[in-house]
Amino acid sequence: MQPKNVINLAFFILFLALSSNAEALVKKSKSGICHDTYSANYTQTKNYESFSTLQSCLDSGGDLPKNYKGNSQATKSSLHKTDSSIKDSRKQFESEWVEQDGDCRNFRMKKLIKFSWSQVQFKSSKKCEVKSGKWLSLFTGEVINNVSEVDIDHFVPLAWAWKHGAHSWSKAKRVEFANDPANLLSVEASLKRQRDDKDIDKWLPPKYKCKYITRFLKLQKSYALEVSKTEAVRFKELKNTYCR
Repeated sequence: MQPKNVINLAFFILFLALSSNAEALVKKSKSGICHDTYSANYTQTKNYESFSTLQSCLDSGGDLPKNYKGNSQATKSSLHKTDSSIKDSRKQFESEWVEQDGDCRNFRMKKLIKFSWSQVQFKSSKKCEVKSGKWLSLFTGEVINNVSEVDIDHFVPLAWAWKHGAHSWSKAKRVEFANDPANLLSVEASLKRQRDDKDIDKWLPPKYKCKYITRFLKLQKSYALEVSKTEAVRFKELKNTYCR
């Protein structure tokens, strides 16, 4: 075989190897969905951020495709561990929400009192539980009087923070983050459930979108929460769109 043919054959083999490796990459779409070769939309996903494993894509803040069914037992075990870790993370954050200062009010009651624009009414003379007050929702600008319709939410969701770096924090820093006044707000309980653990790319409030995006990004940077290149681009696009 002539030297030129040998060189061409070597390049061809290298091309096949690279193509094979590229095909095995996990693709994280612009919408934040992690597609591996078991995903029905793997081939159709053209604009994506590459990851070497499904786990690393999920750890970056990505989500699984709807009705995903990977057939690797190792993958299933790894994903189950991730879901479990996220649930455990909420416990690690929220277990510190009871302030041990001698009274009967838990974290929620203390914050309801603090955020109320008027003097709150209590359910009993013991003044342990709030019955009513006046809270301004930063999601809608509406005033909420019924305590059952208001909730204290985290601006940056705990589970989102966990996946973006809080899992490596000390317990003290997680407690600080969960109790940081800048990361707390009073909102409609229904909207809190609607938002769940979504970031600004997946959910925005009905009003005050610019303020919401700006505050989210400020907290993300303040606590050095890690975001992927795709997330950083999307967040910048959102700010440019709503904060003109």
